[in-house]
Amino acid sequence: MKTKTGRYSGYIRPFSYLIDLIIINVLALYIMPFHSNEIYYAVFISFTWFIIAANLGFYEVYRYTKVIAILNCTLKQGILFTLFCLVLEYFYSETANQKAVALFVVLSLVLILLFKLSIYYFLRRFRVLFGGNSRTVVLLGNNKNINPLKTFFTENPDYGYKLIKAFTLEDHKKQRIDECLSFALESKTDEIYCSMTDLSESQISDIINFADNNLKTLKFIPNEKQILSRSVKFEYYDYIPIISLRNILQDETLNKIIKRVFDLLFSILIIVGLLSWLTPILAILIKWESKGPLFFVQKRNGLNYKEFNCYKFRSMEVNDKADLDLASKNDVRITKAGKFLRKTSIDELPQFFNVLMGEMSVVGPRPHMVSVANLYALKVDKFMVRHFVKPGITGLAQTKGFRGEVESDEDIINRVKYDIFYMENWSILLDIKIIFNTIFNTLKGDEKAY
Repeated sequence: MKTKTGRYSGYIRPFSYLIDLIIINVLALYIMPFHSNEIYYAVFISFTWFIIAANLGFYEVYRYTKVIAILNCTLKQGILFTLFCLVLEYFYSETANQKAVALFVVLSLVLILLFKLSIYYFLRRFRVLFGGNSRTVVLLGNNKNINPLKTFFTENPDYGYKLIKAFTLEDHKKQRIDECLSFALESKTDEIYCSMTDLSESQISDIINFADNNLKTLKFIPNEKQILSRSVKFEYYDYIPIISLRNILQDETLNKIIKRVFDLLFSILIIVGLLSWLTPILAILIKWESKGPLFFVQKRNGLNYKEFNCYKFRSMEVNDKADLDLASKNDVRITKAGKFLRKTSIDELPQFFNVLMGEMSVVGPRPHMVSVANLYALKVDKFMVRHFVKPGITGLAQTKGFRGEVESDEDIINRVKYDIFYMENWSILLDIKIIFNTIFNTLKGDEKAY
């Protein structure tokens, strides 16, 4: 996309279109040359590719786009394009060849993805070495609120943001705002970043008007509460605009099916391949050391805050306070075998039966026992939001180090923050990434990171 400053190449995206078009048509010509009207077929699949891409935002890759988002979009593009090609082959060709279609789609996706990632990483390197493909920015707000973004711009030149100046609002607020806007205009700054917390509604309105009237890109830095509710869904009821404060991706039918199929396959794999032989061994170890059941069953809150029985391998002596008091690091109730089970998270494996029954997912916000969940619901802002989706055996918060005993309010606040981020940015590839991070951290022996 070409910008007003002329520092970006306006030919990158059209060039991507052209290369992808060449890849698709050349492969179709060589892999599937048995069609009676090859030109018609090529036009049809090319048109379909770009229709799917437009709906999925396949070519909407920006400097802040994460690689996992590119991979996730490519996966969706590949699935839909494959389905279309198979259906087209069935109705169009007299000699349907599913293997040829599969080979064509796989090779097309691999080559297109390699080209896409090559451009992505080339631009990141190009920005660092030559300073090209960059945007100039200014910051406006109190030091506390703009310093994190200031540090990000400074330490990540590969994103291509050049911080020209930061205007602080600790004193003479109106004067500093006027100075910032005047500077942005005179220096031909591309983007203005403002801290919403430090501005009144009228000041925000004035800055928006300035940006609109002077062709400046304006972006806002929200505070913590605004971060937790930032993902909105904009809809129209007839001609009436409606804003939903939560856009829960897992509520969409296709995403529900994808996640449920993944949960079923993964849980069956673990139950058959691991628990089938591990459970008898653990039964001997657990019962040898202490009398009681093999499994510990505890009521926890799940989807829509409904209670369900959560299963674990028992790691404590049987006691009356198991459903009331959270286990601490050196809890005397924990058995010797239990210490190993908890350290390696093996005690959580029976929860794959909860996944199989549809009460949990492999990845999602970790469920809390009922008494604690009720306490957090009253004490922690946005805590209830995490119950819009099924709880998980592992989650993003756990891979970021917020796992186990809650030692301070900050621990649970950060868990909620990561859980909400996960809900609003969910993809099946993000689930896979979290699973791999969980396994890696478990093998590494990092007790606080999985």
